[in-house]
Amino acid sequence: MRRALAWACLIAAVVISLFPLYWMLRTAMTPGKELAGDNASLLPANPTLLNFGRVLGIEDSRAHGGSGASLDFFLYLRNSIIYTGLITVCQTVFCAMAGYAFARLRFFGRDVLFGLFVAALMVPPIFTLLPNFVLVKELGLLDTMAGLVAPSLLMTPFAVFFLRQFFLGFPHEVEQAALIDGASKWTIFWRVVLPMTKGPLFTLALTTAVWTWNDYLWPLLVAPGEETRVLTAALGIFLKQSPNTHPDWTGLMAGSVLSVIPVLLLVIFFGRRLVDSIQFSGMKG
Repeated sequence: MRRALAWACLIAAVVISLFPLYWMLRTAMTPGKELAGDNASLLPANPTLLNFGRVLGIEDSRAHGGSGASLDFFLYLRNSIIYTGLITVCQTVFCAMAGYAFARLRFFGRDVLFGLFVAALMVPPIFTLLPNFVLVKELGLLDTMAGLVAPSLLMTPFAVFFLRQFFLGFPHEVEQAALIDGASKWTIFWRVVLPMTKGPLFTLALTTAVWTWNDYLWPLLVAPGEETRVLTAALGIFLKQSPNTHPDWTGLMAGSVLSVIPVLLLVIFFGRRLVDSIQFSGMKG
């Protein structure tokens, strides 16, 4: 009885979690003229892929409806991939270096400096939005990819704290054995410690990639131009281009579905590798 109840609760939680994504897909496959009269059915009456074609810029699909709003999907997709990729790779590497330094190296002011990192966890990101914007503006980096990635490129307090706590539990014997063999601290970090900490690194990389991909407010403020605009900001502008009386919800949902696919593929292909790497390393949380 308890097992059946647990499965029922799990299935209900999965359905509740996935239903918004399903409704987004259902709306994207509904013809725009039929959306208002088909809002109670779980399935679209006349499913179509024309809304996806309009978002992707296919001329034949544009002639079948929509608000006339345009979306250079592949340009914004490229910008989002560059933005997410740069921050994910650099932040994972630099935070691993900082976390290892705080866990293993001894230097003047280490604990005070780490205390400042921990204190930064209590500062809401919205409080640093305006100072970062002013700094990027004064540096002349507005509407550039450098200005877009600058505040998050090196590290974040949570990522440093997360990896530092893991490195504190890393067995000293492994590092001491490498040190006896003549390896330097740099070699130990790159060739011994990092290969054995794939689990936490994959966890940090995946969470960083998902959060960065879904970031909206910062890219909207710093990169409003066509050449640097990311996909999330572009979808918001796409909706604003449609008339207030007739928002292009079908086109917006089609673009949203397409924007979810890269993150979904990332989780599908690397999620299992994350679980396997944690099991293989034998590390405990």
